[in-house]
Amino acid sequence: MFVVSKLYWLLMQPLSLAFSLTLAALAAGVFGFRRLQWAGGLAAATLLFLSLFTTLGALLIEPLESRFPRPAPAPSAGCILVLGGGFENEISTARGGWHLNDSGDRFVEMLRLARLLPEAKILVSGGDGRLVPRFEDDGTVARRLLADFGIETGRLIIEPRSRNTYENAVNSAAIIRRDNLGPCLLVTSAFHMPRAVGMFRTTGVAVIPWPTDYRTDGQTGLTLDPGQPMVNADLLTTALREWSGLAGNYLVGRQESLFPAP
Repeated sequence: MFVVSKLYWLLMQPLSLAFSLTLAALAAGVFGFRRLQWAGGLAAATLLFLSLFTTLGALLIEPLESRFPRPAPAPSAGCILVLGGGFENEISTARGGWHLNDSGDRFVEMLRLARLLPEAKILVSGGDGRLVPRFEDDGTVARRLLADFGIETGRLIIEPRSRNTYENAVNSAAIIRRDNLGPCLLVTSAFHMPRAVGMFRTTGVAVIPWPTDYRTDGQTGLTLDPGQPMVNADLLTTALREWSGLAGNYLVGRQESLFPAP
């Protein structure tokens, strides 16, 4: 299932799909199928236009980010559970230290919560999610981050085997039960929270959603946005990955509902 999901998304993300449609249009032209050539070319151009020059991605990601509001004030918790994905693991492995990516707010929030809740354990879940693992897991990098900010690394529990969100949930739930860590704040990107909560619920372990790493202001309509094409493409890719993940997990029984709610 893990390999299938990786290959599926490699082929079906918007820019990859636009590339495939372009190749199909060229092939249709070579073999004289003019209508198919025009149809493939038009589909590729439309997909690229929507991906690069509109706010479609932000429009699709906003419902995900708004699904689980952050509690106020912060509740007491025995555990701060951080889902991996916030480090540039290849760079951190090669150069040492810690290097954050676009989801790095997860670990910045971990630091803030670690100071706010000094008695809480810190559970970092996430290994190398590539098809062929080569780099350090997030917990190993997080240990260096905590030490650099003067937080006791003895509080850290590392779950290094998870390659996706489903494995995050299953493996973390086992540790939470084993060490009696609950209740746990679940720290992940806001757009990712519905899928994460949905899979944790199937494990029977209750978590308190603590979203971070917002990508939108929550007020975006569908408009032209030619000024930041790569940002727009990234938002659309992220949104479609989450929505397709929600649908896929629901269909195979990893979530009890299609769009988990509070």
